[in-house]
Amino acid sequence: MHRGFFNSIEQKTGVSMEEIFALANAIQHADFTNEKQVRKIVRRVSKISKRQITQELEDKIVQSIIQDGDSLDFDKITKMMK
Repeated sequence: MHRGFFNSIEQKTGVSMEEIFALANAIQHADFTNEKQVRKIVRRVSKISKRQITQELEDKIVQSIIQDGDSLDFDKITKMMK
């Protein structure tokens, strides 16, 4: 894609393309039934988005993802973080 497009995303989000691609790669290769991997991804998203989450909320998100297994419901996670 065009570098200007990526620069625009970086400016709007404050997140570098390298971080976004690394996160996308981690999600693509993750085993969403593995609590340790899921917890690591949840913490990474929290850090990238600059949103602190409580241990209780992290536990709820992780359990929700693990229960769903192969499917990942971003809408459900987004609602939990609000």
